[in-house]
Amino acid sequence: MNRHVIWLILLGLLIVQGSLLVWILPSSWQSNVYVTPHLMLVFILFIGLFHHRHAALIYGLVFGLLHDFTYYGAMLGVYSFGMGLTGYLAGLVQRRQPNLIFYNLVITAVGLFLFECINYGINRLFKLITVDFQFALTHYMLPTVLFNLLIALICYVPIRKLLEGRRKISAAGEE
Repeated sequence: MNRHVIWLILLGLLIVQGSLLVWILPSSWQSNVYVTPHLMLVFILFIGLFHHRHAALIYGLVFGLLHDFTYYGAMLGVYSFGMGLTGYLAGLVQRRQPNLIFYNLVITAVGLFLFECINYGINRLFKLITVDFQFALTHYMLPTVLFNLLIALICYVPIRKLLEGRRKISAAGEE
């Protein structure tokens, strides 16, 4: 598999999460809680888990900055920093754990929650939001983490086969 396929997948996920998933999510979900799909972040976390942490860092920085330019104009670099850091940390933590679905999904959930906390913390630091942490946790962060964890569970097997196949091909090319 070519590394350009990962770039195309992430670009496609950027388009899908910003255009189609907004319409697919039920409006009743958005009345009490606010759910934000982070398909790119889930894929970047899986890159860190199954491919390499440095690749996840690079993809997170590039596509996070692209997300900042495209959808989030108030301050640049929030998504870039958050996606790059969580992708790198997911790859770093996974090296010390067995490669089981439970551990990988726990690492993914912690990475999603860490990303939400980074996003909230930076926006609160620069006074772009005035919502207290408890309200943000119950109405924004946890619903978003649970929704994205469900997406991660659904896409786990195909993405793992795709990325582990890429690792085997790159390891065979180095020999």
